[in-house]
Amino acid sequence: MTDDPGDQPENPFKGTPFEQFFGAGGMSGMPDLAGLMNQMQAMMAPHEGSVNWTLAGDIARRAVAENPDPTPSQRETDAVADAVRLADHWLDEACEFPSGVQSTAAWSRAEWVESTREVWKVLVDPVAEHVVAAMGNALPTEAREMAGPLMGMLGKFGGAMFGSQVGAALGGLASEVLTASDIGLPLGPPGRAALVPLNIEAFAEGLNVPADDVRLYLALREAAHQRLFAHVPWLREHLISAVADYGRGIAIDTEGIEEQMRNLNPTDPTGIQEALEGGLFEPRKTPAQEAALLRLETTLALVEGWVDEVVGQATAERMPTASKMQEAVRRRRAAGGPAEDTFAALVGLELRPRRLRDASTLWGSLRSRHGTDGRDSVWLHPDLLPTAADLDDPLGFREEVAEPLTPSGDDFDAELAKLLDEGTEGDASGEPGADDPKE
Repeated sequence: MTDDPGDQPENPFKGTPFEQFFGAGGMSGMPDLAGLMNQMQAMMAPHEGSVNWTLAGDIARRAVAENPDPTPSQRETDAVADAVRLADHWLDEACEFPSGVQSTAAWSRAEWVESTREVWKVLVDPVAEHVVAAMGNALPTEAREMAGPLMGMLGKFGGAMFGSQVGAALGGLASEVLTASDIGLPLGPPGRAALVPLNIEAFAEGLNVPADDVRLYLALREAAHQRLFAHVPWLREHLISAVADYGRGIAIDTEGIEEQMRNLNPTDPTGIQEALEGGLFEPRKTPAQEAALLRLETTLALVEGWVDEVVGQATAERMPTASKMQEAVRRRRAAGGPAEDTFAALVGLELRPRRLRDASTLWGSLRSRHGTDGRDSVWLHPDLLPTAADLDDPLGFREEVAEPLTPSGDDFDAELAKLLDEGTEGDASGEPGADDPKE
């Protein structure tokens, strides 16, 4: 027997939700029973909602701690602040929206996890709630009646499983994200432009671009995101409601699960792992979900395409390396990473826009015909946004319109507020919709 970690057998549950609970360790690769009991206690601990977020946070922090994650130095913090300040100055000439930055920050990976967790709750909870409920409803009536009090334990276990997988996904994302708005969603506190210097350093390797240019280009993207979400108040709720709409349509394929379970050998960990990785418990998508996903994917592409277009205009005459940076960011967003794949398998949502290039072309074409005010005024109301069909012909969007949709300059915010107020007054149901601004 040896204490060399390299002699330990590979964890048979690696890559599955059980990896967090059955880590290889101890003699002959047997589970650490003390650690297992602690995990079981954490799983069964009371928690609000359908996700055990305490467990998720613990797992995410442990994942981040597996590699060095130093707190950004004062020099790095100052460099981020200077880059965002210069970025905002350049963007003033490239779009109609004024600055949306209220503060700046340089985050470690652990700080990214903590600073974005509240928004992840809003995004994940609706999906988890409906998955757990659908799993319970999938049981025959007789089985639910016989289960009785055990249904509550099943809910806790479901929340723990979601917490475990969400924590692993967030821990992985923390090692990949470059800024607070890197995936196109407003994850950080409103108005705070944040960069992750450690990840930016890794991203810059091999680009053959000066480190200052890499930081400035990413600061431009972050500041552009901040402008858009600060001055289009319905956009945040529009994106989040698309995720909630997806969650409401969750359906569990019980027949498919039963068929696969009959073919599983409980003594074959490899077969169990392959079944889990193959989506054994993955919900099937309904037509309503497909529509919600299309809406989310299109809006994310429009957000990223607008940022791509605006930053391109801001750097056109100022940054010779901008085209190289633009292509690097486009490829990175299109390909995604392992953590994004994990999140997609968990919730069924793609975090990367597939049609970024089409959206960027559409916004650029609109600017060339109607100027920056005509381009940016499309964000006045969700009904004015391009659709997925418009992305099929990006050069033809609003080709028949001869004048900008709205006034530009100082009147823009006033016209936006007026239109949104009219939409709220006209809602006879009294229920808040996707167009209502929320804090």
